Formats: sequence, structure tokens, C-alpha cells
Amino acid sequence: MLELSNPKVIRDLLARHKLSPQKALGQNFITNPALCPRMAEEGGAMSGVGALEIGPGLGVLTAELAKRCDKVTAVEIDRGLLPLLSETLSDFSNVNILHADLLKLDLGEVVRDAFGSLPVIVCANLPYYITTPILMHLLESGVSFQSITVMMQKETAQRICAPLPSRGAGAITVSIAWRAQAKILFDVSRGSFLPAPDVDSAVIQLIPRVNPPYPVADESTLFAVIRHAFAQRRKTLLNCLSNGFFLPKDVVTQILETAEIPPQTRAEALDLAAFARLANAMSNMV
Repeated sequence: MLELSNPKVIRDLLARHKLSPQKALGQNFITNPALCPRMAEEGGAMSGVGALEIGPGLGVLTAELAKRCDKVTAVEIDRGLLPLLSETLSDFSNVNILHADLLKLDLGEVVRDAFGSLPVIVCANLPYYITTPILMHLLESGVSFQSITVMMQKETAQRICAPLPSRGAGAITVSIAWRAQAKILFDVSRGSFLPAPDVDSAVIQLIPRVNPPYPVADESTLFAVIRHAFAQRRKTLLNCLSNGFFLPKDVVTQILETAEIPPQTRAEALDLAAFARLANAMSNMV
């Protein structure tokens, strides 16, 4: 089998298939030989499990997943990589490459067709430019993934995994925390890729929640509250929610009082319980 993390092998493969890394698709190929085995192991790849991968690239992580899991389905948007992947993964009969845009897929249907009754993990090196939409698509899909282990830009990883409440938290922190427990597994230097990106990376793991952490009357209201609360980070909740929901400040003040939150509080000072109270108070008032 080819050494898919060897820079010379990568260059030869790309040249033979007349390909080059597509910057628009966030393609940075992994050259650190220890990285993908570690991702697969810490991501829960093992016998009796199916793995969904997003953006297999040259297939280096795909191969590590295929060595450990019963079945692997890798979703690749770049048609040009399909012949190359057929070559690099030819030793594995348990791998299926699906040419598609993940964000346009019905993941429930994909998982049922690909894995049947197998428990499923997600393990992937995500394109930096589309990390957040992919994570939310996975978490909102209704699929009961055992875990989601993904590599991304380090700064994004730190924001997603920031504690609540904290100054490092943002709308994405709260939105993901509502649906999953998130933690950083390990950092990855920019020198682990070809071409090397301008930033360092990190591997994080999400464990999706079976049930919401707190009861809310309407989740769409909750996520609207989260979005508007962080829209202008320097402003108070009173101003952010008044502007975001087009409500008079006296109405928003009453909503905040019902939720037991001082009007001058900023979004970064709230935990999940406070956001749930605020969403419920908002649902009862508007």
C-alpha cells in the first residue's frame, strides 16, 4: 500500500492524475504519518462500527478507518479525486466513496443505506472554510452519531470548545453545546500538511446529546436568541435582543427579568440554563 502521508508519494500521485490542491475547496493533504492513526483511534474506529468521513482527500485517514471499522463511507465533493481514490483505496473492500456535497445530502438516508444497523462515528479533516455549516448539518441531521471527531482551524476549535460562560464563547459555542459535549483532543501544527496552511489546527470531538440539556418551548426561538445575543458582542442583551427581534426595550427588559437576567448582561456571561430561560421567556412574550 502507498505511503499516503509521504510528500513525495503525494506529489507523484497528484502529478500522475494531473491534479493540484484546490485552494477553493480547502485541500491541504496530511503529511504527518502519526496523525490519522491517532484520529481514528481516538475517534472510536473499531470493529462493529461504521465510519462516515467528509473530504477524504487522498484517502490517508480513510485507510486508517477502513483498517479498523466494518464499513466506511467517504463523501468527496471533488470529482477529480475520484479516480485517485479508487487507486489509493483499492486494497479495501469495505470503503464506499460517495461523490456529493455533504450539505445537500439527507444524512439519515445516507447512514441507513450505508451502515444499516451499525453504530456510526464521524471522523474527518474538515475544510476550514466550511467547518461550522458541516458541524451544524451533522448535529441537526437527526442521526444518532456515536461521536464526531474532526480536525479544523485551531482558533475555530477553541471557540467551539470554549467553556460557558466565558469571553471566548460565541454563538457557535452555545449552538453546538446545546446539541453536543465538545472537547479538544490535541493540536496539529501547520507543518503536518502539504501545502502547509497559514494557521495551526486542532482535532476536537463532539459527543451528541440524546436529549436537550434543558427544556425549551421552541428550539427555533432558542437559536434565534443565541444568534441575536452574540450579533453585537460589545452590546448588552437588552440592546442586542431589542435590535434583533425589533422589540421595544421595555418589552425586552420584562423578558430578561422573567428569565432572571439583568438587562445590562452580555451574551458571553450566560450559560446554557440561562439561554434556555431566556428562550422560554421570549416564547411566552412574543
